[in-house]
Amino acid sequence: MDGQHPRKARLASFLHEVWDEGRAEAVARYLAPSYTIHHDPGDPWDGKILDMDGFRDRLVQSRAAFPDQRFDIQRLFAEDEAVVATWLWQGTHRGDLPGFPATGQHIRMSGATAYFFDAEDRLSGHWQITDRLGVYQQLMAGRASASAKSGSGA
Repeated sequence: MDGQHPRKARLASFLHEVWDEGRAEAVARYLAPSYTIHHDPGDPWDGKILDMDGFRDRLVQSRAAFPDQRFDIQRLFAEDEAVVATWLWQGTHRGDLPGFPATGQHIRMSGATAYFFDAEDRLSGHWQITDRLGVYQQLMAGRASASAKSGSGA
């Protein structure tokens, strides 16, 4: 027996199946009817309460710019109704973001997310901090590089 907390395993499955693989149809297996984004600065859904369809829309829109995105879970910590995941994320910028047309550039970031569970072990929300500044800097560097190449006159 590995002694792994069942909510840790559930969260790891959710991150892989829903966020890595983009399986919107799997959302109903993991989420509570109401999902609250308590804190996620820079995320357009920060402070919002989503139903299943709203979460699926968020998933599709969030993955559009980085369809090959992957989370590499570093550690999982469980206490009471929450599981905290520390993670490394990466993806290829294949879709447009506001102000950043797709570049094909590989982007990386890190973060930590506290996921909250309801009494039925369904995800009911999260509190997250990520390195969005680092993503912005990588996108800016990619845009500068693309501009230099197109302006070289070669």
